[in-house]
Amino acid sequence: MKFIDEATIDVAAGDGGSGCVSFRREKFIPFGGPNGGDGGRGGSVWAQADRNINTLIDYRYARRHEAKNGEPGRGSDQFGAAGDDIVLRMPVGTIVRDADSGDVLVELLEHDQKFLLAKGGDGGFGNLHFKTSTNRSPRQKTPGWPGEKKKLALELRVLADVGLLGMPNAGKSTLIAAISNARPKIADYPFTTLHPNLGVVRVGPEQSFVVADIPGLIEGASEGAGLGHQFLRHLQRTRLLLHIVDLAPFDDSVDPVAQARAIVAELKKYDPALHAKPRWLVLNKLDMVPADERAARVKEFVRRFRWKGPVFEISALAREGLKPLVERIYAQVAPHHRDDRDPDPRFTEEPSDHG
Repeated sequence: MKFIDEATIDVAAGDGGSGCVSFRREKFIPFGGPNGGDGGRGGSVWAQADRNINTLIDYRYARRHEAKNGEPGRGSDQFGAAGDDIVLRMPVGTIVRDADSGDVLVELLEHDQKFLLAKGGDGGFGNLHFKTSTNRSPRQKTPGWPGEKKKLALELRVLADVGLLGMPNAGKSTLIAAISNARPKIADYPFTTLHPNLGVVRVGPEQSFVVADIPGLIEGASEGAGLGHQFLRHLQRTRLLLHIVDLAPFDDSVDPVAQARAIVAELKKYDPALHAKPRWLVLNKLDMVPADERAARVKEFVRRFRWKGPVFEISALAREGLKPLVERIYAQVAPHHRDDRDPDPRFTEEPSDHG
């Protein structure tokens, strides 16, 4: 399925049905009086979060969503039927904005959370409502009220506890495949990952967290280089960022420190709040560094990068150093988990081997 995280749609609630002008006409009742019923309410348009949906692709091609109008009233005190509501199911993590003003209407953060996008119009009054002691044969009625119409911008930001950040081919996809049930595409060329991947990491019984892997950043992403910043929004709801660094690049002219600094600079350009999130340094591909040189290379990198935070030395491919990393991550994010948080059925429940 193609990953779509933005869409623009038009929603229109149904108009209310008009009231009815009618009089009771029966044998032996010459002055039966008014009996025109009210019109029915127009259908409304609702948004509902659904954790079984992963993308906004349904709204990329179906952009117009209209609820039915209410039926007009009829004689014999019969009110018109209300129009049916329509429910638009969206992924958990969807932000709904008014496309004209840019105002956020709702953020769908919980499964089955509902929000009224457009309210249906009320039905009009029949002449039954206008009967008085001085107006016994009213011929007044009112039309139904129009339903709301809006143009909405939808934006999906995935919900994850941990986000992976790094250059293309830093080993992010290999890492998420090694510690979770996610199976992203892995290859020996840049930009293998073209859309965010989510995976659940099982630490123990009823102990898990969600990791998000996004396409790699390169220097100049803020100007549109590579895939640009378009997927960084998916890291804005994470509680922890893992900065993955390739400590053994194939090209000797590539400086891992310069690459790491470029990533941090692009992160700050995109969103200072995202740059300020807790961030750990994960030095990857140590299996490609001679054993007697690893400690010196790690120490030199940390010194030049001027890093003061946590540092983890791993090999995602060889599954070395993953268990301490996973356990430390869980200790960091577990206090923030709500007790009533349901597991996401998009992911399997089999525990993974952390090496």
